[in-house]
Amino acid sequence: MRIGQGYDVHAFGAGDHVMLGGVRIAHDQGVLAHSDGDVVIHALCDALLGALALGDIGRHFPPSDMRWRDADSRQFLRAVAAMIAERGYALGNADVTVVCERPKIAPHADAMRANLAADLGCDVGRISIKATTSERLGFTGRGEGIAAQAVALLLPAR
Repeated sequence: MRIGQGYDVHAFGAGDHVMLGGVRIAHDQGVLAHSDGDVVIHALCDALLGALALGDIGRHFPPSDMRWRDADSRQFLRAVAAMIAERGYALGNADVTVVCERPKIAPHADAMRANLAADLGCDVGRISIKATTSERLGFTGRGEGIAAQAVALLLPAR
């Protein structure tokens, strides 16, 4: 077994939506990011790459590389899924927590789970998405940004 954890954060900025788990969610702000700023996928990629001992998302998809400018983060997740398979592993499960006051995550969690499962080639039952607020404390509590944490378990592929 191999376990990894990931974390990502983006500040809010101008815009009318956020991308979370590959789902476009209407919001009165966007995020400041080189790619689409999907904190769910970025944290999950970091967890998966960590489980493989392959560094972090910035090593594989650096913001200095213009190929990734405004990129759909699902590309990153599909590339990481290929790395997992190439090394003889499969996802045991992944658990992601989004930290924000707004937007509300629960109405979109099932769509996010479906996207992540599709990109990772696994059953949706292996993916958990949940959310919490920070009780109006810190940058997420003040509505200045959004964060996500992820943990993932990789098992030898059968």
